[in-house]
Amino acid sequence: MSMMSEFKEFAVKGNVLDMAVGVIIGGAFGKIVSSVVSDILMPPIGLLMGKVDFSSLFIPLTEDAKGKSLAAAKAAGAATINYGVFLQTLLDFTILAFVIFMVIKQMNRFKKTAPPGPPPAPPKEEALLTEIRDLLKNQRH
Repeated sequence: MSMMSEFKEFAVKGNVLDMAVGVIIGGAFGKIVSSVVSDILMPPIGLLMGKVDFSSLFIPLTEDAKGKSLAAAKAAGAATINYGVFLQTLLDFTILAFVIFMVIKQMNRFKKTAPPGPPPAPPKEEALLTEIRDLLKNQRH
């Protein structure tokens, strides 16, 4: 089999296409979750905590960043630790992980198999041998 035909067989398998669709939808869903966190959840949380804008929280590592906003420090090329952005990303991840957990939990619930049925009948030879054995047992007694 040539490499091209092997690749074609691999690429058109259902699992690869399903995975590609999942990655694309997952990327779009990740953007939605990020928007929900940064645009809907964090502003009220920041307001409750004293009008804090989490996306602008940072620790300046150089003198040229002290006393500036995060945007100004970045524009000046200053080194900063942006822990506010990290907190938002952490919340994004937590929400996304919880949603994925719930989806997989539901999928597994629907996947549950029916209880096993009766065992299959033994092959004819085995059934015949069992019958002969039982007949021999009954003749001895």
